[in-house]
Amino acid sequence: MEHGVTRRKAEPVTDGRRARGLRRRAEIIEATLRVVQRDGAGGVTHRTVAREADVPTSLTAYYFATLDDLLVAALSTVADEYTHRLHEIIESDADDLDGLAALVASAGGDGRRRALAERELSTMAARRPALRPVARRWREVVAKIGERHSSDPRAVDALVAATDGLCADILLTDARPDVRRIRAVLAHSLRTDAD
Repeated sequence: MEHGVTRRKAEPVTDGRRARGLRRRAEIIEATLRVVQRDGAGGVTHRTVAREADVPTSLTAYYFATLDDLLVAALSTVADEYTHRLHEIIESDADDLDGLAALVASAGGDGRRRALAERELSTMAARRPALRPVARRWREVVAKIGERHSSDPRAVDALVAATDGLCADILLTDARPDVRRIRAVLAHSLRTDAD
């Protein structure tokens, strides 16, 4: 330090380019989810996503070099939302089976787009190993809820299967989901009282 000169600590510099890049990446992922909802996972290409996001195709390829990269990012976004909501259910003081039933029922309402995208991407994971770990993520958290109610691994597996099956059923019907019925099925899968 020079004599008589006081240096201030440098203030953190926010990199506007980085923030714009993160925002653009998120927009491309959201566009991917819209394509999946409208056209199915098979409709996802760099070109269709770029068109949906209103960006050049080269930009989608810049952020996601391969379709697997793009699909993993989209599935991760959906899985992160589900696991976040499931963790909120676990951490709340409310009945976790009530919370799980409400989350499952949301596939028939405001959560339909995400549930449909998750279903499409999970099916695709059966053929694309890169997607499998992410596709299993929410199921692992549902299993944690099951383990709070039963030490029987078969009962926990039944809860996971029931949750998955109920979600699929809701997506296949136009009927409004009955949260009480869903909760009763979940409880039955664990061999607990429905009430």
